[in-house]
Amino acid sequence: MRCVVLGATGYVGGRLVPQLLDAGHEVRVVARSPEKVAEEPWRDRVEVERGDVTDPASIETALSDCEVVYYLVHSLARKDFVDVDREGARTVAEAAKAAGARRLVYLGGIVPDDEELSPHLASRAEVGRVLLDSGVPAVVLQAAVIIGSGSASFEMLRYLTERLPAMVTPRWVRNRIQPIAIRDVLHYLVHAADLPAEVNGAFDIGGPDVLTYLDMMRRYAVVAGLPRRAVVPVPVLTPWLSAQWVNLVTPVPKSIAVPLIESLVHEVVCHDHSIAEHIPDPEDGLTHYEHAVELALTRIRNADVPTRWSDASSAAAPSDPLPSDPEWAGGTVYEDDRAQRTDASPEALWDVIESIGGEHGWYSFPLAWSVRGWADRLVGGVGLRRGRRDPRRLHLGEALDWWRVEYLDRPRLLRLRAEMKLPGRAWLELGVESDEDGRTVYRQRAVFEPHGLAGHAYWKGIAPFHGVVFGGMVRNITGAAQGEAS
Repeated sequence: MRCVVLGATGYVGGRLVPQLLDAGHEVRVVARSPEKVAEEPWRDRVEVERGDVTDPASIETALSDCEVVYYLVHSLARKDFVDVDREGARTVAEAAKAAGARRLVYLGGIVPDDEELSPHLASRAEVGRVLLDSGVPAVVLQAAVIIGSGSASFEMLRYLTERLPAMVTPRWVRNRIQPIAIRDVLHYLVHAADLPAEVNGAFDIGGPDVLTYLDMMRRYAVVAGLPRRAVVPVPVLTPWLSAQWVNLVTPVPKSIAVPLIESLVHEVVCHDHSIAEHIPDPEDGLTHYEHAVELALTRIRNADVPTRWSDASSAAAPSDPLPSDPEWAGGTVYEDDRAQRTDASPEALWDVIESIGGEHGWYSFPLAWSVRGWADRLVGGVGLRRGRRDPRRLHLGEALDWWRVEYLDRPRLLRLRAEMKLPGRAWLELGVESDEDGRTVYRQRAVFEPHGLAGHAYWKGIAPFHGVVFGGMVRNITGAAQGEAS
């Protein structure tokens, strides 16, 4: 069938697309920034359409001639995510009905009975109702914690367990949860396309194990080969305070940690397994928790993580002009522009550039980068701990510590857009050039567009450190490239 995937640049959507293709479906991917899927291994097998769920005209075009629409869009990192997701769902529902779609598919969260829901769960439930009431047959799959390499829930669990051999915990760690492996989520999503028209409803999906979050941490430690974790319950830790701790200890920022933890305050266990009446379990059965953790850790160790929670970016489009580009018509722009010749080959220099960040660091004054990262986390930013998907190869649109890969012209230019908390917008360019004598030249440019007086003061305040930080980067990157060449 002709399937349209909204949210294909996100964690679940990016893994669903190749599975739909392998099942024999035609797939159209809708993205705010189609450039983000340019390097996906499935790019040449799909049709790509520019579209945004906040723009009804673009969605109407993107959903034309579709049969199945997958709605996998969430605006969790935005303060107004409830309103944005509601309007997005209405836009998609109306466009799907106008296009004559046969099926809507949505992945939401398990809804506890007779409880006041967190804003996160309430929003997921509302989106599900909008789609079920659309007049197009819809299936709403409701899951609790998804276990898979790169998922926000798994990263939160992983870092809490690995970094804290002893921890104080709130009462919610003893609430029951029914986690599900990402492979089983994808199984249900793919088969939902084949459901008959009379199926219109919400179905809980979960793995075979019902655990507490405390059980999940302790069992994770066993699979990962860690000593048993000591846990001291503290009843006064609120979800908000817990999220501040998660923000400091894990790569998951406060903006995402708060709604995730607010959802864990509820017991999220499947009410039934009626989904099996329409979609049989996988041939080898649903994945047990320990096996799901083992599979996720294996992918991480092998640098084989196809998507991550941080892949989904903000609404700023990578195609926006860079300040100081010819088409830029903004105000004041500050730059730090440096270049250095090197005896390294262009290939060796590019290898160092493309492997920057994550475990390799930023080649200059590690303490300064670390302090700035911690400061960013304290004010609710992403900090430096998002790392990277692959230690050697970058992907357009992926998160790289506190940057986003905005432009990638391999092997000539890498442009990163800052996503830390700043009084303005910032970019960092790393490039490979040649001089008139044919020698390799490393070119580095930092660009800052200040917002208001605070932005100007910020740049002038850090300018004295540029020689150490940016100058050090130039020397160390070219030095590393020469070392690789030798």
